[in-house]
Amino acid sequence: MQPEQSGVRTWQWVVTVIVIVVLILLGYYMYSGKNSVQTDDVTKTDDTSLVNSKDLNRVVVTDQFPGNIVYLSSVQLANPGFVVIKKDNGGVPGDIMGSQYFDKGINPGKVTLKVGTVEDGVYYAVIYSDTDSNKIFDAAKDQPLKDASGNTIMKMFRASSSITEIKG
Repeated sequence: MQPEQSGVRTWQWVVTVIVIVVLILLGYYMYSGKNSVQTDDVTKTDDTSLVNSKDLNRVVVTDQFPGNIVYLSSVQLANPGFVVIKKDNGGVPGDIMGSQYFDKGINPGKVTLKVGTVEDGVYYAVIYSDTDSNKIFDAAKDQPLKDASGNTIMKMFRASSSITEIKG
């Protein structure tokens, strides 16, 4: 009986070592992949430092419960600006429902709406610049931000009471 116990222990050690090696390789692969910078997405900014243009301005928002508040998972801005919530107008952003100022950097947040979202409605979270730096949204002065391709930076979402609530 003693040899079988030794064989099981040897087998357990071999499997443990293999798992550790795989985890180390996977960790190295994941870490080295996130730190690579693609030269076609790199732009030069005013302070002459190189930054990745596609990561400067973005908004992350998921489908929401209908109501007067839109919760934003993340707002990333190169400069202070606004997230403006708009109604859908035939597949494009329409009327403004509310806006919220955000500082430069990465921030979670929420936008309180003047008019609430409704069941099965489609909405857009659009990023605007604070053109006059007064921290007050003015649709006539503040302009939507564009990505490197010239497209307005925005994220579409829906309002539904049947979504799975995710907290955290």
